[in-house]
Amino acid sequence: MASGNAIRGSRVGAGPMGEAERGEAAPRHRVAFWCGNGHETRPSFAAEAAIPDVWDCPKCGFPASQDREHPPAPPKNEPYKTHLAYVRERRTDRDGASILDEALSKLRGKDA
Repeated sequence: MASGNAIRGSRVGAGPMGEAERGEAAPRHRVAFWCGNGHETRPSFAAEAAIPDVWDCPKCGFPASQDREHPPAPPKNEPYKTHLAYVRERRTDRDGASILDEALSKLRGKDA
């Protein structure tokens, strides 16, 4: 009992023509980029497109440039800072002591 469905198992848009029915592809060229770890990446760009100075390496994520001998340095990650660390950057110990004395005097003044 074979069914008479001739397109069984094929995709919509699939056919014997393949790429030819989609038209001509835009002219492209490949550009080599190197990261600090020595990885080479060769993305493809349209012929009229502007080539970026820096490209992210897909292997390690470091920035890559077209200069193989002098690739860009990896970004420096700042460590996580707590709220207290940010406060200490803005205030000196003397400022902190005066703010604490002021707050304590207000509290003691209300209790009396």
